[in-house]
Amino acid sequence: MCGIFAYTGKKKNSAKLVIEGLKRLEYRGYDSWGIAYKSGKDIHIHKEVGKIGEFKIEGSKFDPSNIAIGETQDTQVAIGHSRWATHGGVNEKNAHPHFTEDKDIVLVHNGILENYKELKTYLQKRGHKFISKTDTEVIAHLIEEHAQNHNFEEAARLAMQEMEGRYAIVVINKQNNQIVAARKGSPLIIGVGEKEFYIASDIPAFLPYTNKVIYLDDYQIANINEGKIKFYDTQKREEVEKRIIEIDWDEESAEKGEFPHFMIKEIMEQKDSLSRAINQDPSIIEKVAKEIRSAGSIYLTGCGTAGKVAMVAQYLFGEVSKLQSHFYFGSEFLSQAGFLNKKSIVIAISQSGETADTMEALEMAKEKGAKIVSIVNVENSSMARISDFVIPIKAGPEKAVASTKATSSQLAILTLLAYAMDGGIIIGKQLLINTTSQINDMVNPRYEDHIMKIAKKIKDIESMYIIGRGKNYPIALESAIKLQEVSYIHAEGFAGGELKHGPIALISQGTPVIALVSNDQHKKDILSNSIEIKSRGGFIIGIAPENDEAFDFWIRVPDTGETSPIVNIIPVQILAYQLAVLRKNNPDMPRNLAKSVTVK
Repeated sequence: MCGIFAYTGKKKNSAKLVIEGLKRLEYRGYDSWGIAYKSGKDIHIHKEVGKIGEFKIEGSKFDPSNIAIGETQDTQVAIGHSRWATHGGVNEKNAHPHFTEDKDIVLVHNGILENYKELKTYLQKRGHKFISKTDTEVIAHLIEEHAQNHNFEEAARLAMQEMEGRYAIVVINKQNNQIVAARKGSPLIIGVGEKEFYIASDIPAFLPYTNKVIYLDDYQIANINEGKIKFYDTQKREEVEKRIIEIDWDEESAEKGEFPHFMIKEIMEQKDSLSRAINQDPSIIEKVAKEIRSAGSIYLTGCGTAGKVAMVAQYLFGEVSKLQSHFYFGSEFLSQAGFLNKKSIVIAISQSGETADTMEALEMAKEKGAKIVSIVNVENSSMARISDFVIPIKAGPEKAVASTKATSSQLAILTLLAYAMDGGIIIGKQLLINTTSQINDMVNPRYEDHIMKIAKKIKDIESMYIIGRGKNYPIALESAIKLQEVSYIHAEGFAGGELKHGPIALISQGTPVIALVSNDQHKKDILSNSIEIKSRGGFIIGIAPENDEAFDFWIRVPDTGETSPIVNIIPVQILAYQLAVLRKNNPDMPRNLAKSVTVK
């Protein structure tokens, strides 16, 4: 949630550069935006409600022909933010950047300041006046309060010692061209150029300029001044050395190219992304598999789509490895605190590696002495750094809010783990290679056209349902998420056997129901469930390797055995995308949602 992008260096028109960077972060979700930039000793601030992607500097009240945008000084300084409202409504006053009365201190902030009320009361007694309803404005005044007796960097450090909650902060001041950045539990990454630095909540913001990055850790401050950067531990009050890492993402992989939306581009990339997930160092998989098999108890956790993937793993571990495991959503994991110990292992799944509820679950597990395995797309994310073992999914940038290629890559890694725990990693890898080769028949225009026929037929319906059994039951739940996220159609997933215990009352004439079928021990039962629905007027959309009399419309998928969850979710992803487009929704940026949920 929210996007941060800041720049300091020699490039002219830093404000325009930051605006373009914020546009590249639109997928994170936001409702307003703003920037601040230095011009001489003055700090100019511009905020707006709405979409930054539609904003053009030229001809606006922020036109460089009317205002000198950072061209009056040698070192350029600008910070920007796209806001997802938490404290205070959606308006210009509550949009970031926030500042003190005379704009001595200006900052942008991701996260939630949990003790902002107590701090605000204290600061008001000290004479500070507030103009917004946000928790962020409190931080600016708190730094200003400490700046009365300390330099800028120390004032920021002291303020952060008083702050409770998760945060990522970038702050500038009127006196010099210094930028101070800090984080605790919310991502902040620094891109390194030639005597210039980019600070962002995610890498795509600065990918056109550099692939060299430094990951800021919790309780660390970056102090950037006149082309030099230093890092400090805010708790130990000592300077720390940081490593520059070259990432293997490129700008082209983070852009839409010939596709109209990121979502369909990422769906179509799944053959390649799956190959990257499968073809990595097998020793990592085998080492983690050994740790899981020797653990006293196995827990799986994740949120949203990653949570449904973790549920699939519970089935895979049981069927392939004959191991019992326990799944809980990250937000529900607290209830298991009493069962965790040093013999436990927790497997966490996330695309961003920054999901707040999952991070909180891992922090709790760490306190109990449990070992942690993270399956993530961002190898140096917060989850990765807290973990004992990290398995990267190598999906590349995924910018559409609705996860697609990261989902299938996560499923592939968990399938490899399941087979590795049974001593058959080579069998698992070959199965996945065969699956990947057959996916090629699904990610092409002819397959899309077939699914579009059913999309046009059901585009105006209000509700639909998805049923599955075994490891395709979590995929039914994930299918519902995909349809909800981008089409805004009310969709629910059910275990096929649970229909007669209540949900079948929802079926009326013409109600669309997707049946997820694979050639396994559940096939006969899920087809029986489909006929039961059809006899009550339901319209059955069968996703299956073979057609059946139960289906009113058949979407063919390859017969891939244990990897059926991977092939069964792809046609639903395509259907969800097509429904979104037909209903004139933006499939990349669904309303009310964010790509990386970094607040609870």
